[in-house]
Amino acid sequence: MWRAIASNALTLFIVVLVAVAGLLAWGRQQFTGPGPLAESVCVRVERGDSLSAVSRKLESQGAISDARIFRIGADYSDKAGGLKFGSYLVPEGASMARILEILTAGGQSTCGSEVIYRIGVVTAEVILRDYDAAEGRYVEVAKFVPGTDEVPAAYSDAADDLRWRVTLAEGVTSWQVVDSLRKADFLDGEIAAVPDEGTLAPDSYEVAQGDDRAALLAEMQARQARILAELWKARAAGVPYASPQEALIMASIVEKETGLPAERPQVASVFVNRLARGMRLQTDPTVIYGLTEGKGALGRGLRQSELRRRTPFNTYVIDGLPPTPIANPGRLSIEAALNPAPTEYLYFVADGSGGHAFASTLAEHNRNVAAWRKIEAARGATPPVGIQGD
Repeated sequence: MWRAIASNALTLFIVVLVAVAGLLAWGRQQFTGPGPLAESVCVRVERGDSLSAVSRKLESQGAISDARIFRIGADYSDKAGGLKFGSYLVPEGASMARILEILTAGGQSTCGSEVIYRIGVVTAEVILRDYDAAEGRYVEVAKFVPGTDEVPAAYSDAADDLRWRVTLAEGVTSWQVVDSLRKADFLDGEIAAVPDEGTLAPDSYEVAQGDDRAALLAEMQARQARILAELWKARAAGVPYASPQEALIMASIVEKETGLPAERPQVASVFVNRLARGMRLQTDPTVIYGLTEGKGALGRGLRQSELRRRTPFNTYVIDGLPPTPIANPGRLSIEAALNPAPTEYLYFVADGSGGHAFASTLAEHNRNVAAWRKIEAARGATPPVGIQGD
């Protein structure tokens, strides 16, 4: 009898072992296999959240099939206490193991909300965006001008794990950048002096709250220096610049003359051709810079007396290039200045469509100017006085 009992017990033990092994294999497959998500979701881990709370949140959002298996897998992986505060993008089909890795890796949030502090040529503005996991992109939630507009509730109530970016528009001046950074209350530190004009790269810079303003400016300068050095090496033969600095001056003029990327090589060709023929550049943006010193927009048209006034930046009066850049040009304008289009153009004027009409002769240019003035008259506007070739 005892032999039968022992045999039955052994059989039962083996059955239990097989069942446990099967259960463990199933649990492992559930933990490491593809998850149930049909589309990406944004999962937020609050400060102080327990593994139990996060696992229930994941289950309610459909990211995992079983909160208990997720907790067991986290314990077994020795990551149960490693959850990091923030908002994280969980991709479709992510396994529990992958989700645990995402939530414990640390670093900045990969979804949720972000703030873009955009420094433009007219003003700086704050843009709050939320990540739409279903669409896979950020959507604008609120926008305001600091110190002018009322701060939207969406911004005031935003989560404290915001991602921050400072973005420089092409054509901003160094004074505008410094003035705006000093007003950015999410940054810290003093700025001793305004960097040389043209030395800051228009680009998007990821920052964190409390970052040093001077360090951010140094990164902008380093990025622009790398761009200029790279493009200087690839410059076209025969461009009329004695140094990269002169190319940067030309690029800043191109930047301020057109907002259309496709036109920049043509605009650059006009100025290069004028220099080659000993003609004055006659470009309004340089005159404006001489009046404003880059400290904001002029806000009105140029007067004839201002076009005749001799300043180091009045290219209607001086020969050659002005002494410094008149703004911070972007990469495309620097590239255009160093590789202008091969044209015979000497003039250009607005064509009413947002672009310009180019001409190789004064007669042709005068016809383009007449057409532009008709457009302006039809709009009830006063034609600008500073037109190339006038």
